[in-house]
Amino acid sequence: MQKFLSPSFGPCIAALLLAACAGTPALPPSAPVHKAPPPAFAQSPAQAAASAQANSLAAEMRSWAAGQGAYLKRTWGVEVVGVHLVSSDWMLEFKYRVLDTEKAAPLLDEHVKPYLLDEASGARLAVPAMENVGELRQHTHPDPDRIYFMLFGNGGKIVPRGGHVTVSIGKFQAAGLPVQ
Repeated sequence: MQKFLSPSFGPCIAALLLAACAGTPALPPSAPVHKAPPPAFAQSPAQAAASAQANSLAAEMRSWAAGQGAYLKRTWGVEVVGVHLVSSDWMLEFKYRVLDTEKAAPLLDEHVKPYLLDEASGARLAVPAMENVGELRQHTHPDPDRIYFMLFGNGGKIVPRGGHVTVSIGKFQAAGLPVQ
């Protein structure tokens, strides 16, 4: 076997055997040493700030649901899921879960025109209507435990993340909702 190996391979084989016995990987002396990548949980300061704001808004929504949410469940048969900025902040999505189909039916009435009021600026935002699609909201008979939505235009990005809005659909009104 000695005649098939050149003399320069001897030290490399010895290093590999020694490393295998010791349980560590062997690298030739000329091999570059790479640093380990940063841990997956490391965040930049901007990511940490965004995460803290998201946690704060979620806590604020839970607080809102504990207060006004109980009234809306009892009176309108719905649980508000939240108001979220979507479409690069050009639209606001209002979501709610139907708990009682009879009480929630007026929210899905196509003859009632909903609007969203920005509490800071007083701007009143409507549900846009697309030519081939119609209004960006649902019109149907409500099903229990189903989540429904409606989109409101946010032209000029008037409503910021963290702002507070009031959603009005006929006599239904959910005031002080935090925008997530």
